[in-house]
Amino acid sequence: MKVRFREMALADLDEISRYLTSRSPTGARNVLQAIHAAITNVSEHPRSARQTSDPSVRVKIVGRYRYQIFYSVVADSIEILHVRHGARRPWLPEQ
Repeated sequence: MKVRFREMALADLDEISRYLTSRSPTGARNVLQAIHAAITNVSEHPRSARQTSDPSVRVKIVGRYRYQIFYSVVADSIEILHVRHGARRPWLPEQ
């Protein structure tokens, strides 16, 4: 399926990249590769991740890094809504 990113998700990825690169460029590269691999997996299997309390939003956990990718399945594409670390406060999608 085609993947589209909301502005918020693009800003999240940029913020994650900047934060991690300042600490470890290699680590940042590994985390971002894992996030993008998870997004590819979601695009191939859009209903494989668990639903959130909002039935239109699903969340994919990025294995050992504990990042969460929130997305919606919209017609013939998936829309990446938000990307955040699991240690942060829970995210509530806008209603």
